Amino acid sequence: MTDDRVSVQISASGVADVTMVRASRHNALDQPMFEGLIKAAEQVAADATVRAVVLHGEGKSFCSGLDVASFMAGSAGTGVLLSRDEGRLANFAQRVAYDWSLVPSPVIAAIHGNCFGGGLQIALGADIRIAAPDSKLSIMEIKWGLVPDMGITQSLPRLLPIDVAKELTFSGRIVSGSEGLALGLVTRTAEDPLAAALELAAEIAAKSPDAVRAAKRLYDQTWPGNDPAGALILESELQSGLIGSPNQIAAVTAGMSGEPPVFTDPTS
Repeated sequence: MTDDRVSVQISASGVADVTMVRASRHNALDQPMFEGLIKAAEQVAADATVRAVVLHGEGKSFCSGLDVASFMAGSAGTGVLLSRDEGRLANFAQRVAYDWSLVPSPVIAAIHGNCFGGGLQIALGADIRIAAPDSKLSIMEIKWGLVPDMGITQSLPRLLPIDVAKELTFSGRIVSGSEGLALGLVTRTAEDPLAAALELAAEIAAKSPDAVRAAKRLYDQTWPGNDPAGALILESELQSGLIGSPNQIAAVTAGMSGEPPVFTDPTS
């Protein structure tokens, strides 16, 4: 899929390259960008050939946050951001971050330049974040007299202690990618985060897609471990579904023979 705001390119190896394409505005979030990101998440979630996703921004920044002026100039104003389709858990604005958690395959955000407000919340919706050491990150909504409301309650508590989350949210201060790593906002840093993300995605794509998807589901449904009984049961259920399956046998065969594995795409 390619449109005015978001491009999706899927390689033969199953890596989906999702690019925000609004470099002139540091990939700021106007309504077409919201719509493009939602469509992109839906597309890669529905495609069984996708084994890993890399999400990044064109130009100098990952995403500079909400383009407030564009919404204020529109007839609907910012009201569209809080609209929620019937039956959906997340509203329109929340979906650009939350919907990445619904993608069965791992999502890796490659962060460079500015990653502010809604842009940071999009990155937090990914499973893994690789940031340039000099990138700039901020939970910036306090600057505009607002609270962060794009799914951050579902992502940040898994990464930061509550006092650190409050300090960053109350102050809106900008931290570097290096400090973000020390705090837990990002997974690791790299001088070229996109190259590092693509390399990791290729490594993941070479593993059993059944096992990778099951592992994402296992952690997403059980972390941080408030229901040990349910978590242990889910471990057993997922493992039972993998043992003896074609892709699990292919992994064992490859491990014993030293030959590259050949996996089939998931059927569900």
